[in-house]
Amino acid sequence: MRSRLAITLALFPSLILTGCGQAPGSQSYEVANSAAAQSGERYDGHPVSPIHQVASDPVSTFAVDVDTGAYANVRRMLLAGQTVPADAVRTEEMINYFRYDYPLPDDRAAPFSVTTDVATTPWNPGTRLLRIGLRGYDVARSQRPPANLVFMVDVSGSMQDQDKLPLVKQALSTLADGLRPDDSISIITYAGWVETLVEGSHDKAEIKAALSGLDAGGATAGGPALSMAYDLARAHRVPGGINRIIMATDGDFNVGLSDQQSLEEMVRQNREDGITLTTLGFGQGNYNDAMMEAVADLGNGNHAYIDSAMEARKVLDEELSSTLFTIAKDVKVQVEFNPAAVSQYRLIGYENRALTEEDFADDRVDAGEIGAGHQVTALYEIVPLGEAGWTGQRKYAANRPAAATGDAGEIATDIATVRLRYKLPEGDNSRLIEQSIPAALLATAILPQGDMAFAVAVAAFGQKLRGDTKLGGFTFGDIERLAGRQSGYWRQEFIQLASLADTGGHSAWGRSTGE
Repeated sequence: MRSRLAITLALFPSLILTGCGQAPGSQSYEVANSAAAQSGERYDGHPVSPIHQVASDPVSTFAVDVDTGAYANVRRMLLAGQTVPADAVRTEEMINYFRYDYPLPDDRAAPFSVTTDVATTPWNPGTRLLRIGLRGYDVARSQRPPANLVFMVDVSGSMQDQDKLPLVKQALSTLADGLRPDDSISIITYAGWVETLVEGSHDKAEIKAALSGLDAGGATAGGPALSMAYDLARAHRVPGGINRIIMATDGDFNVGLSDQQSLEEMVRQNREDGITLTTLGFGQGNYNDAMMEAVADLGNGNHAYIDSAMEARKVLDEELSSTLFTIAKDVKVQVEFNPAAVSQYRLIGYENRALTEEDFADDRVDAGEIGAGHQVTALYEIVPLGEAGWTGQRKYAANRPAAATGDAGEIATDIATVRLRYKLPEGDNSRLIEQSIPAALLATAILPQGDMAFAVAVAAFGQKLRGDTKLGGFTFGDIERLAGRQSGYWRQEFIQLASLADTGGHSAWGRSTGE
């Protein structure tokens, strides 16, 4: 059944296709998603990030990403004994699903702290792993601004499965339990028609009763629903507060717009007007992950996949402030490597968040948002100068990089410089944070320990599911051992997933997006 705000390949090819105007090796939607297409699920696959030579390409730039949908979706497949399409895996979302031991920022004038550390790469003794960690300041539920939320709920026929509308009702009821008396809730549903069930209510009982009575059936009217959701959000706007649409769907819907540009313009205009968009994905078989993530990114929101009541509580209760309250927007990371210390590098993940070097200082370029308490982790695999690296020396002298030059003090002290740009939620001009990474970290690097080891294990897990050939013979069993003994439900569950993938055998996991 065709239903809901589906950005179909026919209507919006440039959103779904990943190879338009990109470097050779980018894959089309059909090619990248051949395995997923058999089940009707849609993913926006990207090739694994390439190797860069510092001498010719010393700067890496990307937008931060706090989405977690890929991890929960991969977990759903593994627990069901299904093959995980490589295109369903976004390694940065796997890493950022978990929290790490980053310090809180000292001053809210800089809304997040910056942590860097270096370790020897477990799968390649000739390289090192550089970790960059951001942590936003926390806001207690009682201290966040009031929220004006519009629940946009898909109740069309394909939502009747137990892991769809019944779980939507449970998830949004969990969110309603965490709201304050000064929060305003509206609920609209769409199937054969659009219906407003609740408008601007502060009554939890009314909200939960409306959710409890939802039933699935009928065709779709997704376009009018999205437009109405924005109208309701605008009608009940809270100046200086949180104004957000929370869309709950399997993602397979048609907005009634004639092209991708119209969709982007609708979401962008409302984003610039202060109304953000969070997408919550549900179900399987026809799940449109590509659309759900893309629309959330356009809407300055975040995307999560809800596969259980436990995940609903994590996203919509325990992390409610992070989900709702933005503390920094258009957050960009740029790393400039010192050719006197590093010869080659690659960024692990973030393929669909890559920016050009000139985008970094251009405040017109949209980037990622960080919510209260959010964390962002990025891992680079780097080759110290003098190590063999991934590529051998070129035959012709003119093709070889020039010898490193520069200030003697800089050569002696720095691996790289990390720069971050961000805007405050109500600001239009970006602010800059700059931090050098001492070269001494290369000399003292050891195999990952503790918190760093767990982050690296999750990264390796994602990359192995993607078919990353640079992992060599590193196995799921190696990943499980690297993660080590963990406390806490979510980390222990990860170790079980690694064991489950190991049982399945390497050949059964991850297809189509290697190199």
